[in-house]
Amino acid sequence: MSEQLSHPATAGPPGHRYRLLTGPDDAAFCERVSAALAEGYLLHGSPSVTFDGSRVIAAQAVLWPSDPESPTVEVRPL
Repeated sequence: MSEQLSHPATAGPPGHRYRLLTGPDDAAFCERVSAALAEGYLLHGSPSVTFDGSRVIAAQAVLWPSDPESPTVEVRPL
């Protein structure tokens, strides 16, 4: 099963096309993910969490959508 993602992008990403957001699983982390979505990034895959002995650390990948003139991003499950 694969999923075609397309999203109209009028400008390039404000940073890298791919970002992996990481940090303690708290309100600040949620705000960073929400801010990336508000900038136009799309979630990529499921979030990951781990425990470092004292706190839960979360990670979420985000992708900048492809330019309408370039091919779409094909996402395949691992």
